Amino acid sequence: MKFLGQHIAPAVPLPVVSLQNITPAPTRLVSSLKGLELIPSENFTSVSVMQAVGSVMTNKYSEGYPGARYYGGNDLPSSSCPNLISELTVFLMFVAVNVQPLSGSPANFQVYTALLRPHERIMALDLPHGGHLSHGYQVTSSSSLPCFSRIPTAGLDLRLSYTAATAIFLTEIFLTRGSNPSPSMQLERSAALFRPKLIVAGASAYARLYDYARIRKVPLSLSLSLAMYVCMYVSLSLSLNGLPFSQVCDKQKAVLLADMAHISGLYADVVTTTTHKSLRGPRGAMIFFRKGLKEVMYDYEDRVNQAVFPGLQGGPHNHTIAGLAVALKQAMTPEYRAYQAQVLSNCSAFAQALIEKGYDLVSGGTDNHLVLVNLKNKGIDGSRVEKVLELVHIAANKNTVPGDVSAMVPGGIRMGTPALTSRGFVEEDFVKVAEFFDAAVKLALKIKAEPKVGRGAAQAFSRSPSCLLSPANDGVILFRGSGTKLKDFTATIQASDGIQSEIKELRLGVEEYAKQFPTIGFEKETMKYKN
Repeated sequence: MKFLGQHIAPAVPLPVVSLQNITPAPTRLVSSLKGLELIPSENFTSVSVMQAVGSVMTNKYSEGYPGARYYGGNDLPSSSCPNLISELTVFLMFVAVNVQPLSGSPANFQVYTALLRPHERIMALDLPHGGHLSHGYQVTSSSSLPCFSRIPTAGLDLRLSYTAATAIFLTEIFLTRGSNPSPSMQLERSAALFRPKLIVAGASAYARLYDYARIRKVPLSLSLSLAMYVCMYVSLSLSLNGLPFSQVCDKQKAVLLADMAHISGLYADVVTTTTHKSLRGPRGAMIFFRKGLKEVMYDYEDRVNQAVFPGLQGGPHNHTIAGLAVALKQAMTPEYRAYQAQVLSNCSAFAQALIEKGYDLVSGGTDNHLVLVNLKNKGIDGSRVEKVLELVHIAANKNTVPGDVSAMVPGGIRMGTPALTSRGFVEEDFVKVAEFFDAAVKLALKIKAEPKVGRGAAQAFSRSPSCLLSPANDGVILFRGSGTKLKDFTATIQASDGIQSEIKELRLGVEEYAKQFPTIGFEKETMKYKN
């Protein structure tokens, strides 16, 4: 007698293929952990989160929402999602949340799609003043991006802009000029002038805190929304002071959107956040929003959910949502609160060490997990310093600072403490990190001043102001100050044995120091720090 199963060919597993055999990138990534990770938007997630993200949850398609799926067999995802949402609403005191956005920038666009009509205005920090690209920054004024203008008023540069991909992003604002902003009155005046439909209280490189209560008053007086983009700040428990968003939103009757990929707030109408930065979760995003009574009934729930699906994306990534559930459970522990307190203490010590070495910090210091260093007083830009940092195994990112005219040649470096705090760094360790950073900047200045020497046809370089022929007329080309472009700077490094020797010496020092600390994700206990 044959059973039905006997007619079915046995399952043939796929061959095991090592990712290292396809690309050496993972090997380089692991080896780079011998260095110092200072990018504030990066962190080390736990083994538990990695296990969830690598689980069988990745195999299921779940278009729609619990109780309204477009595919069958969704009993498990549909039963687990309400539990996660319940945890989230308690976690951040919001009534409703959507955990399906795939990343932070799409989450912002989904909020804009839900709450705004085409050509309604938003107002947010300009990119060189700490804002984020997804808040509507315009990098070109070409004919393909029409209706771009700048209106100077009351000491501000206010920008109306349309972009091809984000046609509903209308208004962009420079909140202040200079390195040390005090934008409270400027924010209120600008909101009254432009009457945006939505104000974004969030930033990518702003080292201070927002006064959400004051900013809240602007949208209310202008019938606007306040949206908070909080990608990096989602898990930091901070006192609310600084930029006055809540009062401003109330006054202008605006919707307040808190983009807290980088700090959460309790005053916003809508909050967006990524999940992989200070939260230490998987790469994803969330949208929190209020529902119920305001002066009028909130109607955000259907609008936001429909903007996410089916508006701008298909099925959610169930494995990422599973990893998010694990990360949020970890975030409710005393150990996690201690970790966040250490992040803030470390950043304060790091900022003070940099100031003592003569560095100009935008806003004069920090209240959160990051610092933004303005390198203009050192006579060098962020791109060149970033290059040297990379060569000595220090990961940081070049960043625009107030006064920059181009995002491609920024004047600053952005650094943060979450990742190294995850590895066990404490205050005195960040004093040492500041010494490594200072050494790298000095080395970058030396490279910038170094003449590059090479042989070639004089005619090929005769029109270049950065080079001249050797007085001996022997075909040797002398480049003044390593040239004006980053590629000239890199070429100078490659051509100088002395420079390469100094880079190697600094890199070895960085690696020896970093190797004292555990590599997060590869040991059993991933949520504790030193002592």
